[in-house]
Amino acid sequence: MDNKVLRKLFLGFIQIHILHHAKEEAIYGSWMLEELYEHGYEMSAGTLYPILHSMEKDQLLDREDVNVNGKIRKYYRITDKGDSVLQEARTKAYELFKEIK
Repeated sequence: MDNKVLRKLFLGFIQIHILHHAKEEAIYGSWMLEELYEHGYEMSAGTLYPILHSMEKDQLLDREDVNVNGKIRKYYRITDKGDSVLQEARTKAYELFKEIK
């Protein structure tokens, strides 16, 4: 299968994964890259950060800039809108997985 097709398909899974973790606790980019890698998603920071910025722009995530050892780290948390989207995505994903299982 074409790599571009898979990337488009997995983007939704990645966004759900981000929302899930941002609901549990504040996340930051390099931690999220490692988490995604553990689940088989290989991507660069140059791919992840635009996704996070887009999700922030869409009001799914809130960002807080924190000074960590003299560097600014951007922490992301889920918003109420993001939580609603996550709940709906979970329901839809569950139904889909039951069907294709």
